[in-house]
Amino acid sequence: MNPEKDFAPLTPNIVRALNDKLYEKRKVAALEIEKLVREFVAQNNTVQIKHVIQTLSQEFALSQHPHSRKGGLIGLAACSIALGKDSGLYLKELIEPVLTCFNDADSRLRYYACEALYNIVKVARGAVLPHFNVLFDGLSKLAADPDPNVKSGSELLDRLLKDIVTESNKFDLVGFIPLLRERIYSNNQYARQFIISWILVLESVPDINLLDYLPEILDGLFQILGDNGKEIRKMCEVVLGEFLKEIKKNPSSVKFAEMANILVIHCQTTDDLIQLTAMCWMREFIQLAGRVMLPYSSGILTAVLPCLAYDDRKKSIKEVANVCNQSLMKLVTPEDDEPDEPKSAVQKQTEPNPEDSLAKQEGTSSGGPDSSCDSSFSSSISVFPSACTDRAPVTLHLDGIVQVLNCHLSDMAIGMMTRIAVLKWLYHLYIKTPRKMFRHTDSLFPILLQTLSDESDEVVLKDLEVLAEIASSPAGQTDDPGQPDGPDLQINHSELQVPTSGKTSLLNTPSTKGLECSPSTPTMNSYFYKFMINLLQRFSSERKLLEVRGPFIIRQLCLLLNAENIFHSMADILLREEDLKFASTMVHTLNTILLTSTELFQLRNQLKDLKTLNYRHAYDLIQKFGDLEVTVDFLTEVDKLVQLIECPIFTYLRLQLLDVKNNPYLIKALYGLLMLLPQSSAFQLLSHRLQCVPNPELLQTEDSLKAAPKSQKCDSPSIDYAELLQHFEKVQNQHLEVRHQRSGRGDHLDRRVVL
Repeated sequence: MNPEKDFAPLTPNIVRALNDKLYEKRKVAALEIEKLVREFVAQNNTVQIKHVIQTLSQEFALSQHPHSRKGGLIGLAACSIALGKDSGLYLKELIEPVLTCFNDADSRLRYYACEALYNIVKVARGAVLPHFNVLFDGLSKLAADPDPNVKSGSELLDRLLKDIVTESNKFDLVGFIPLLRERIYSNNQYARQFIISWILVLESVPDINLLDYLPEILDGLFQILGDNGKEIRKMCEVVLGEFLKEIKKNPSSVKFAEMANILVIHCQTTDDLIQLTAMCWMREFIQLAGRVMLPYSSGILTAVLPCLAYDDRKKSIKEVANVCNQSLMKLVTPEDDEPDEPKSAVQKQTEPNPEDSLAKQEGTSSGGPDSSCDSSFSSSISVFPSACTDRAPVTLHLDGIVQVLNCHLSDMAIGMMTRIAVLKWLYHLYIKTPRKMFRHTDSLFPILLQTLSDESDEVVLKDLEVLAEIASSPAGQTDDPGQPDGPDLQINHSELQVPTSGKTSLLNTPSTKGLECSPSTPTMNSYFYKFMINLLQRFSSERKLLEVRGPFIIRQLCLLLNAENIFHSMADILLREEDLKFASTMVHTLNTILLTSTELFQLRNQLKDLKTLNYRHAYDLIQKFGDLEVTVDFLTEVDKLVQLIECPIFTYLRLQLLDVKNNPYLIKALYGLLMLLPQSSAFQLLSHRLQCVPNPELLQTEDSLKAAPKSQKCDSPSIDYAELLQHFEKVQNQHLEVRHQRSGRGDHLDRRVVL
């Protein structure tokens, strides 16, 4: 500094003392400056006051010499003290040079700057609020200062400034929010602590409504919640808890739509505390905002569905996610579906879909064709469209939702509970919005068929419920059930095409018309036959699926759909099956299910009540077996049939053996089976059963004898079945003795099949 330079009205002694390295001398100079300025205030000499402040600022506080800067800071503080209530007129000139010293490399100088600004603010009080942003910006930097003395000084200044804001009603919140939004993303733990403390203060002031600006800072708050410091995390939890309490008290003033995107992002984080907190907020948002959240359903499902498969280590997150999922599902109602009269295909193509842009924006998060469904959201929070107003009517668009559900169902790494939840969503959407959902059926159909191979029985059951709803919903009826419903289906899913030769025989048979009398009989639509074809094709290509799950799948379908329609359609399709071995296996499976499953009880009763010559037909078939080659497989099947006859399901058949007169072909058919069998356990079993067949003469009553014509009594004597059976046993025993004599041992074919 040039000692010969004129610093009037500052005297040379004051200038010399301000440049001294000793604090005591600089303090003496400050007292002189305070005295000088007081005189100018008394004289109302504003020109000299400004000149003194400008000199202290330019020549001292911003000097290259460190001691001069220290002198300038203490001099500016002295000016503020001397000005008193009039300091508000010169705050800009007083504050700016002090804030510049906040960035000084010398920690002692930064401390003196804090001290000087504290004195300036203490005198000015509420007059500093117009300069709050620059003060806050400077303090946020000092909050992370490495020097403990500087940090301590900044904390004193911070508390003073908070007191001023709390007691004032002129705080400019609108002007402060942009700075808060910027500073809230600081990674320094002290700066974060500083930010959180200020949010708590502002939230506690009755005249400041920080909730209106919560969308601006919510993302930053969740990021601070992931801080490594326990104290900061706890402070942030308190802040978020206070905001959530206020949201519950005043839901009508909350901008739910603007914050939904932020919650979706943080519900997918790997930090347990952030994820749980965000999920709790999401739960409250869905319950408080209701249908306002529907446009964000695809993003919410992307975040919530994976959490449903969490184990007990994340039990809390799983439980909250489950509530979110159930609450969101309840928001979908039948009113979200299209009208009964669907628009023409031309209209659908020409009219723009408001969800097209949404689906594109959600590509990385909702399982689009070029991404994985577990891809994390980008840092941008504009992933979803923002609602113009919470009161606007909400239209449900399913494109994004179906993409997310399809993606999660296709991912084999997804947990069982998530897959079940996905299938429950699909079923719910088909129930509530069937006309909208059938636009997506062709894309969902292959993955639903593939899910039948899932390891979990619960998943397969839910999958069958969805497929059954698709096959029976009236909304799935098309004019031409044999043609694909879209270009994608025709190219990629040709297996859905139905042979034209089989449509009429299945859908228009008299037997299905008779089912209309039953109110519980579901209506079969165009997709029913497609489903049957694809199911059989899947059984054909995956024999293990048929072996392990085939009976289970068919039995459940018979409960969900009409059993007679299922058997009719499968029989019709199998007639055209070129793989005879598969057709034989499938027929055997269907027969076993029909004869043994409790699910088919009603159908078996229908078959029993048929007024047709069933037993005559069975007898004629057995006669045909004499022309066939008797193989081991053939005898095994006969053995199985004998075992089936002894099952409880065929009790009615065994009782019919008592009515010898009206069931002669039943007895002949059973004797025919006996003749086909070698000496085995099955032969003995059936033989013993036939021995129990009574003599028809013993069963005749007096009335029946009187009613019978004499010619019938004389010319048509009844057959003595017991005597005939003894004859057969005698002949076979003779054959057995001959075989013993020839081979020296008595081996014979003994096949035991336990059902």
